[in-house]
Amino acid sequence: MDAARRYAAELIGTLLLVFVGVGTAVFAQLQGGVVVVALAFGFVLVGLVYAIGPLSGAHLNPAVTLGVLLSGKISAVGAVAYWLAQFVGATVAGFAIWGLVRWGGVADQTGVLGTNGYGVHINQGGTAVLEVILTFLFVLVVLVVTSRVEHAGFAGLAIGLALVAVLLVGITLDGTSINPARSFGPAVFEGGAALRQLWVFIVFPLLGGALAALAAPLLVKPSRHFRAEPDAPDPAAPDPT
Repeated sequence: MDAARRYAAELIGTLLLVFVGVGTAVFAQLQGGVVVVALAFGFVLVGLVYAIGPLSGAHLNPAVTLGVLLSGKISAVGAVAYWLAQFVGATVAGFAIWGLVRWGGVADQTGVLGTNGYGVHINQGGTAVLEVILTFLFVLVVLVVTSRVEHAGFAGLAIGLALVAVLLVGITLDGTSINPARSFGPAVFEGGAALRQLWVFIVFPLLGGALAALAAPLLVKPSRHFRAEPDAPDPAAPDPT
């Protein structure tokens, strides 16, 4: 039951992250601009980290889950379940945004349903490098701040601000993915070039997350108080047997 609650939290959290973030781009990018879109993503992530972080860790991003998996803080089975939940949540969010545009009389201010893409302001090679670097930064922040128990109360704020920062760098170039699920959800319903280019926004964010997992141990010492998974026993607690 606890595992099902964690997976449900990841599904719902990813759904809300994608709907609010991508939705802001689709519904309000012309009025608000890049800064408003970046802040929408960051603000909703801060809220979700504090709301569901104690339950699932609030990964909400397959690249984050990969980094956590490679850091040994989640099981392989748990990681696969998280990935499935994240992609399903993002797909539902993509459908909701598409439905509002198609049937709700809402104008798509991005023209591409908020999907990620390259070719206008950056080429494929540039996109690959950009996504690796930005995802590396974001996942590194997540892994480091969640490993420092003395600053646990500020982790959500740091993670949200890191997301805002990387979005401000990349939105005008490729829309900033750093999250394969975020790219997948809208692309399924947009189709065309967004779907053909989707692999770039899956492979290279995952690569960035993997590199972050390799770098994180250089910045923090392993904490004996860090819980490997949200429902795992605290290794510092006495053995009840």
